[in-house]
Amino acid sequence: MPSPQSLPFGGELLPTDGSALFIPEFLTPQDADNAFEELLSTTPWEQRQLYMYGKFVDEPRWSTWHSDGVTYTYSGITRTPTPWTPTLLGIKSMCETQTDHVFNAVLVNLYRNGNDHLSWHADDEASNGPEPVIASISLGAERKFELRHNETGEVVDVMLSHGSLLVMSGLSQKCWMHRIPKSPRVSDPRINLTYRYVYHDE
Repeated sequence: MPSPQSLPFGGELLPTDGSALFIPEFLTPQDADNAFEELLSTTPWEQRQLYMYGKFVDEPRWSTWHSDGVTYTYSGITRTPTPWTPTLLGIKSMCETQTDHVFNAVLVNLYRNGNDHLSWHADDEASNGPEPVIASISLGAERKFELRHNETGEVVDVMLSHGSLLVMSGLSQKCWMHRIPKSPRVSDPRINLTYRYVYHDE
């Protein structure tokens, strides 16, 4: 497998076939701190089960789904929406201004420590559209984010810092997979907000 290429600072991660634009310090340190503390303590976290390899297993993180009334189905589970909060709506507006794109939903994930993770996958569900724009906000502990090209196996990675924004668009969900690998040395929690536009539930 090709050696990973790291991008320590802001900029475009992908060399071809789509875009993954990393913007560190998108939120001010104070805004990021406030959002993290509020979401951590007030979000009605759920641990769902995923259908994998013919059986249901606990999702290795906690999450909630917020939207303008639309459900979302992935990995054999259907998420029904929890009401928006002012904080989630405020960050959504900032992401819409930055990307010039409208979002109607957000998946909020809590990684309790470095053992919580996200396996290789693409956000290529039909309900996301053919070339979705996904705005991903990171809060809390810094975690590595990896992307792997489906054909070449090339891997790029970046450390997602507190208050940063990663915008994936174009062919990124068709040509690349991404993940948050385990980081056993990380003991602190991380919250991730992935804003998207859901057209319909498939």
